[in-house]
Amino acid sequence: MTARIAELAAGYDRSGAFPAESLRIAHGAGLLTATIGERYGGRGARVEESARILHTLGRGDPSVALIAAMTLNTHARQAVQPHWPDELYARVVKESFERPVLINHARVEPELGSPARGGLPATLARRTPDGWSLNGTKRFVTGAEGLDWFLVWATTDEPAPRVGTFLVPGGSPGIEITGRWDHLGLRASGSHDVTFREVTIPYENVVGLGPYGPAAEQDNRAGASLHLPLAAIYLGVARAAQAFFHTFAQTRVPANLGHPVARTERFRRMAGEIEVLLGAAEQLVFGGAARVDADDPSYSPEQALGARVLADRHGVRAVELAVRLLGNPGLTRGNPLERHFRDIQCAPVHAPQEDIALLAIGTKALTP
Repeated sequence: MTARIAELAAGYDRSGAFPAESLRIAHGAGLLTATIGERYGGRGARVEESARILHTLGRGDPSVALIAAMTLNTHARQAVQPHWPDELYARVVKESFERPVLINHARVEPELGSPARGGLPATLARRTPDGWSLNGTKRFVTGAEGLDWFLVWATTDEPAPRVGTFLVPGGSPGIEITGRWDHLGLRASGSHDVTFREVTIPYENVVGLGPYGPAAEQDNRAGASLHLPLAAIYLGVARAAQAFFHTFAQTRVPANLGHPVARTERFRRMAGEIEVLLGAAEQLVFGGAARVDADDPSYSPEQALGARVLADRHGVRAVELAVRLLGNPGLTRGNPLERHFRDIQCAPVHAPQEDIALLAIGTKALTP
C-alpha cells in the first residue's frame, strides 16, 4: 500500500490534483476508519496507532496523510467524547465503512489567522426558520475538494453572540473554492480557501455552541491526540528522505573513487547523524503516544507539545543534512529527495506553531 501511494505521489505533487486514488487505497486498507470508536462498530484505534498509521502514510505521501489525519482525529474525538448528533454520526459511520468519507475543520480566516492565537471568527451563522445560514471565508482547508463534511467554526448573529462548530455537508449549495492552494510543499493536500455563501444547514447540525470566552478558545495544551500523530506524518517524510539518501549512497560510484560513497567516512558519519535525529524523535512521539493511551498521569500536555517541537526540528534537520551532502542531485526536480525537502518545510507551520508551544511550555515551567 505504501509503495503504491508513493508511486502516485510524484504525479499528484506535479499536478496539485486531489489525491483521490491514494485515499481510496488508504480506505481499502481500513486506515481512514481506524479511529471510529468500538461503540460505533469501529476498532477504536487510539493515539499511538494513529501516529503509526500517519507515519506510514507520510512515508508514501504526506498530502494523503494530512487529509487522513483530519478525518481520523474527528472520529477519535467522537470516540472519547461523543458530541455529534447521534443519528447524523451514525449515518457518517455507515457511509465511512462503504467509501472514503473525509471530514475536516474549517477554522482559519483571512483576517483572524489561526485560532491558536485567539480571536472571534468573522464567519457568521444566521438563524433562519429552518436552521442556520452560514456566510464567511475560511483558509487552508485541507482536502477541501474532496471533503464530505466541513466543520465550520462560526459566530452566531444573536444579540448575545455564541460560537460553535457547524456541521456542513460538502455538497451543500453555496460552497465555493475561492483561493487555490499553490504551495511549496504538500501540493496535493488541496488546502484551498473556501467561501460559504448562504449555506443552509439544519438547526441541530452544530456542536459546542456557547458564549465566546476561554472555553471557546483553541486549547493548545490539550491536543496531544493530534500533536503527536501530526508530528509522525513528517517523521515519515524524513524516513522516506533517509531511504533515498541510503540508496544514493549505496549506488553512487564516482569514477575517481571506485566504490560506493556509502563506504566513505563522510557519508557514514552523516548517516549516523540522521539516524540519531530520527530515532530520538520517534521515541518521543511514539513513546509519548503510548503514555497518552495508557492514561499516564505523569505525562503532561506540555510534554506532548515539546515532543512535537523537537520532532519537527529533528525531521527538518535530518532532511536538510541529506540534501546538503548530495548537493545538486538532492535539489533536482524529479528527484524524490527534492520533494521530501519541500514537504517537510510544512512541519513547523501547523498550529500551534513553535513560539506558541514554547510559550505554553515555559508558562507551565515558571508557574510556582
